[in-house]
Amino acid sequence: MSTTSQAKAERLRQSKGQQKIACLTAYDYPTARLLDEAGIDLLLVGDSLGMVVLGYPDTTHVTMQHMLHHVAAVARGNTNALVVGDLPIHSYDSPAEALENAQLLVDAGADAVKLEGGVRQAEKVKAIVDAGIPVFGHMGMLPQRVLEEGGYKKKGKSEAEYEAILEGCRALENAGVFAIVLESVVPATAQRLTEQLSVPTIGIGCGDNTCDGEVAVITDLVGGYPWFVPPFAKPQANISSDIAQAAVRYKGQV
Repeated sequence: MSTTSQAKAERLRQSKGQQKIACLTAYDYPTARLLDEAGIDLLLVGDSLGMVVLGYPDTTHVTMQHMLHHVAAVARGNTNALVVGDLPIHSYDSPAEALENAQLLVDAGADAVKLEGGVRQAEKVKAIVDAGIPVFGHMGMLPQRVLEEGGYKKKGKSEAEYEAILEGCRALENAGVFAIVLESVVPATAQRLTEQLSVPTIGIGCGDNTCDGEVAVITDLVGGYPWFVPPFAKPQANISSDIAQAAVRYKGQV
């Protein structure tokens, strides 16, 4: 792992309480280049690509080969942002496997890696961090467990759920993560967690101004996947309509 990658991760960690962190997913070279040139702080090559790029019903179909292919493309388009690659489901079932696959993502161009879960992942996080690879945590709703949980459900609705999420976040903090994604956590709970943790929280589906930063799926932001738009998404464009209209005009010209 390069000192540049570690410095990028440390800079984001130290930004807690100083400035908001803007994160977006990216899955290909041109998107990564555009987002990097726009000044986005962190580019997440998420396993969400399974749904919005590859057409699977959820993220549990994504493999390491998928992730390596897309991480490499994003890395080629990036200069300044921190590039984080998701460890897909069953690629980190043990500390040794987690480290091996984290290194593969780094070799493909990632600056850091992300995995889902708290207490039971702490040993794996520590193994990766001890090897010099920054790790991004992920708590709240965990998409890789969607089949176990029977759907996507809001988290942190009760005091017991808050305590469980906090326990997981603390375990990740102690293991050395530089930041933690909070996904689909109710706003009041997300804000409490943000106030309790020493590392930045990056929210998605957690309400406005409850976390130290935000992450959005790029296709949600630009209107590139019209077949499903999460209720918390805030589209800033509608490229799917533009593409369809361009194709119709092209067909007419031909």
